[in-house]
Amino acid sequence: MLVLIMSVASILDSVITYFRHKGYKLERDPIWEGKTSGLSHKFDLIIRKGNEQRLVCIHSWRRTVGVNMVIKMDKAAEDVNLPRPILISEKFSGHAKAYANRRGITLLTKREILQRLR
Repeated sequence: MLVLIMSVASILDSVITYFRHKGYKLERDPIWEGKTSGLSHKFDLIIRKGNEQRLVCIHSWRRTVGVNMVIKMDKAAEDVNLPRPILISEKFSGHAKAYANRRGITLLTKREILQRLR
């Protein structure tokens, strides 16, 4: 089993490289005000290509990301009127994957990103 130990900065650099290779333009650390809640939401990236615009959130801890974190990101993305966010982490629970699949949310692991960069 391959164990990936990366700093937060190197993870972000890898994610930026990954999306640039896919032809996206990036905005780092955007803060958007929610349309319905009036709350400010901070994201790691906004990626843009043509008319497509999506939010990216990176969870840098080693624990499995559960459905609650995916729901939280989904609600924040809807609040700023950019549905279908992308979440990146070490791994995701089965419930998180099922919820993301139903809602059109993309879940990527750090391992998938690194493999696609090779």
